[in-house]
Amino acid sequence: MLEWRNLVCGAMMYGATIVILPASLMAQDTGRAMLRTDGGAWLNGNLAPNSTAIFPDDVVQTQMTATARIDAEGSSVLVQPDTIVQFTAEELVLDHGSLQLNTSRGMRVRVNCIAIIPAKTEPARYDVIDVNGKVTVVAQQSDVKIRYGGTAARRSKPESSVDVTVHQGEQATRDERCGVAAKPADVINARGAILNSVWAKGAGLAAVGALACWALCRGDEPISPAKP
Repeated sequence: MLEWRNLVCGAMMYGATIVILPASLMAQDTGRAMLRTDGGAWLNGNLAPNSTAIFPDDVVQTQMTATARIDAEGSSVLVQPDTIVQFTAEELVLDHGSLQLNTSRGMRVRVNCIAIIPAKTEPARYDVIDVNGKVTVVAQQSDVKIRYGGTAARRSKPESSVDVTVHQGEQATRDERCGVAAKPADVINARGAILNSVWAKGAGLAAVGALACWALCRGDEPISPAKP
């Protein structure tokens, strides 16, 4: 009986290991992707090998004449030359450059406070170009949306704060800045600003001139009414 019990327990433990380990490995793979390059890309500041795994928050940078490809679950991204992009499980954060996406799971791209999102739950192919402060979105297959978000967008409330749909075969260009930060001069104390104005300075000079004229015009009369 003892040997039989050990055999049964061992078989159960072995079966549990078979069931549990794949699940844990799958959890570790969540958000992982493969980076493939032609030898001219950097990964987190180091020269990337031709093929390597990348994980959320990894940064990919291509040189002027190089490209790279990111293959994630349900998505493939071509990173064009002279591009810096950060990979996450749900989106790509584009610093500058150009991306070409082919996705069946709705992978989006974020540039500052602008998000480019597939409009439908179907395969989509679109380009995102961020150059000279302008973001251009080209919908190659299916529609995509341009969505503003973040505190800057809520503060400025631009006319295009509502989602803008870029239909298949069309393109749209937007400013990547969703709001302008207040300048130091704009937050100067109002009273101090008034005292430093041209009108205030002019009024002060006029008052000083009038007092000097009054003193000179009195001649030899003492300023005090009392006679010495």
